[in-house]
Amino acid sequence: MARWKRVKRYRYNQGFSKYRNKIKSTKLLTVAKLIFIGVVLGVVGFFVIVTVLSFTLPPPDQIIRREGFSTKILDRNGEVLYDIFTDQKRTKVALENVSDWAKKATISIEDKNFYSHQGFDPTGYVRAVFNIIFRGKLQGGSTLTQQLVKNVLLSPERTVLRKIKEFILTIQVEQRYSKDEILELYLNEMPYGGTAFGIEAAAETYYGNSAKDLSLAQSVILAGLPQRPSYYSPYTGDSSAYIGRAESVLRRLREDGYITLEQEEEAKSQLGTVEIKSRDALFRAPHFVQYVQREMENRYGESVIESGGLKVTTTLDLDLQEAAQKIVAEEINKVESLNITNGAAVVTNPQTGEILAMVGSKDFNAKDYDGQVNVAMSLRQPGSAIKPVTYVTALKKGYTASTLIMDVPTTFPGGVGQSDYNPVNYDGKYRGPVQLRYALANSINLPAVKMLALVGIQDVLETAYDLGLSTLEPTNDTLSRVGLSLTLGGGEVRLLELTNAYNAFVNTGRRTDLVAILKVEDITGRVLEKNEPKAGRQVLTSEEAYIIADILADNEARSAVFGTNSLLNISGKKVAVKTGTTNDKRDNWTVGGSPDGMVGVWVGNNDNSAMKQVASGVSGASPIWRRILLEALEKRQSNTLEQPDGLISASVDLVSGYRSHDGYPSRTEIFIKGTQPGDDSVHQKLKVCRSDGKLATPSDVAKGDYNEKEYFTFKEEDPTAPPGEPNRWQEGILNWLTTQSDERYHPPSDYCGTQNPINVEFVSPRDRDSNLPGTFKMKVTADSSTKITLVEFEVDGIKVRSFDGLPYEHDLTLEKGVHALAAIAYDEKNNTSNRKIAIGVGVAWDFLPSPSPTAPPSSTLSPSPSPAP
Repeated sequence: MARWKRVKRYRYNQGFSKYRNKIKSTKLLTVAKLIFIGVVLGVVGFFVIVTVLSFTLPPPDQIIRREGFSTKILDRNGEVLYDIFTDQKRTKVALENVSDWAKKATISIEDKNFYSHQGFDPTGYVRAVFNIIFRGKLQGGSTLTQQLVKNVLLSPERTVLRKIKEFILTIQVEQRYSKDEILELYLNEMPYGGTAFGIEAAAETYYGNSAKDLSLAQSVILAGLPQRPSYYSPYTGDSSAYIGRAESVLRRLREDGYITLEQEEEAKSQLGTVEIKSRDALFRAPHFVQYVQREMENRYGESVIESGGLKVTTTLDLDLQEAAQKIVAEEINKVESLNITNGAAVVTNPQTGEILAMVGSKDFNAKDYDGQVNVAMSLRQPGSAIKPVTYVTALKKGYTASTLIMDVPTTFPGGVGQSDYNPVNYDGKYRGPVQLRYALANSINLPAVKMLALVGIQDVLETAYDLGLSTLEPTNDTLSRVGLSLTLGGGEVRLLELTNAYNAFVNTGRRTDLVAILKVEDITGRVLEKNEPKAGRQVLTSEEAYIIADILADNEARSAVFGTNSLLNISGKKVAVKTGTTNDKRDNWTVGGSPDGMVGVWVGNNDNSAMKQVASGVSGASPIWRRILLEALEKRQSNTLEQPDGLISASVDLVSGYRSHDGYPSRTEIFIKGTQPGDDSVHQKLKVCRSDGKLATPSDVAKGDYNEKEYFTFKEEDPTAPPGEPNRWQEGILNWLTTQSDERYHPPSDYCGTQNPINVEFVSPRDRDSNLPGTFKMKVTADSSTKITLVEFEVDGIKVRSFDGLPYEHDLTLEKGVHALAAIAYDEKNNTSNRKIAIGVGVAWDFLPSPSPTAPPSSTLSPSPSPAP
């Protein structure tokens, strides 16, 4: 029974096991079916999703960026000054222009199988699945192509859906572009920290060079940045972060066989010494760059400048710019104790108008005196630096470099509703007679104001505007704002424009418009504009320009005020230079140069406070000007000022400026042909009576009863005096003369007491002239201590002509024979002088004809017309 039970139980167990196995097989089959169905549905669903998403994804060709590149501002030699961009600094570079080290380092650290896979790295996906399942993180597994797609075509969120999009686009990109094209796109798109996007922008930002010039050490630093650019950036202040990352890149390069262990160790040793440019170094010549940026925005619009990828080659010489910036900073630091806290400087090429350097302040980043304000473009009063504009206007009106101007205290009208204007000289001295050359060279104020009054404010403004001083346009508004103080700096100008105005003086009178941009290219290299040197517009004659330049370069002429060894004197070079200081010492200028370069310098304070002390030609702007000019001329070809053919040299009196005479001291001056001075009416030998030293009368002179003495007679007409008003210019001269002890400045004005102060003399013919032609000119002079009222001519006792004014001359036609000529002069006091002479027409003056009793009488005089005087 027990055995049967065991058999029965066994059979039951066997049956149940078969049943149970059958049930289990059914379940497994069901699960397998479900899995199969799930896989099928998954695959179908995946392809459905892929198909649907394919219609919503951006086209893969958008991965090639066509905009969003920064605009590069370059100096004239291709040095990068600045990149203009909106949010991302990006510079496109071709793969062949990227260092091999940079390519290898990027591939080793980011995707070592890049050239062998089809966009996906299986080992990377295994790592990605592991991270999703066991760590719950969506990361890992990204190839270079995937990173490129993610950064350019997709948003940055981490979701499964974005991964699917990434998968689709990666396939499309891999099918459309070669590996080299994908690598080039990657290197141009990836972030390298801060605003630097792309390896070219990164190389410029961190090293100041191009991607093609990257060394191994530089390359591994950059290759390590895209993984975590904000953390690894050299600008974070933690050098260990990017150096550690760079060491990892070096290890990968060695493991992948790109470098040896020795190369790895050598590069490691260099990582700590790789020079990283400061952030400030990314903005070179900042005031100039801002000036160019405004010009570019006006031409092309702001959006094109910020994202169009333009390349702008400017006129700036970066070496000269940096030298000028250093000089300004050094010299201002020396005089800050004198409350001179800021300076500005510009350098231009006079022949082209190109801006070679622009220093807008001592330090662009200084906040204590608004260093970012570009004083080269600010409105400031130029002081005496504007005087050459006044004097060149005088040359245009016929005045000369030897024109005499009296430097004496003088009162001028102050304008409508204004008090009288009484200018003073910088040193408080008055020099009396001064010629234009010396008045300008020594920057004497009184003669400049007089010359402005003589030539007219309107005309000086027209000259200034023609020379490029836009703030001095000759409008009614400008005329209402400026007066005679204009020539002493009463009108505000910009340093850049004033420097350019001086260019005309050394450029044969041609005004060259300011040029800051040489060439503009788009991102493809197509030239959008190119500025070729232009001759400029003729605003002065070459003769007028040369005379002003010659005066400003005359070291001897300015020696009375500046001495012969001032900072304005550049040994071995002819440099035209002028200083200027406002009366309140708020502005100090020096502007000057040669055909090779023009330098303008300003010093003062941005808050317009007065300087404690400044001496033109010694301190202030002059030391800066001299150092920058020497720097500028050192690199340039030496061109000299050539004297134009329209100029002529003549000897002039040392004091009066008229034609030299009587052996008095003289000098040589240059003149525009036709403007040479005539006879001297100032420096004269006067005939004085031997008895009392008063003026000899004409009759005394005729008798030889006189001595000759040297005197000066100074007279000026006041062009500002209304009709009937006193001549205040002459009053100023007379007042000054009372302070002078030199006897020559006090000529006699009264005549000697004689019975007959009138005299008449024959000029032609002379007494006893023989064999004269039948027709000739009879000419006399008549002089008196008072006005001559009448002169009469007689021939052989018959009156033939009367005169009540000059000239006293008349054409006669006489028959052959001897004749008696007479001239009678009368003055307003009824004094009379009579002079008679004998002449011979065709015969000797004393010819006696043979007696002829049968000869009929004949007239000896042929009447001639007597025109009105």
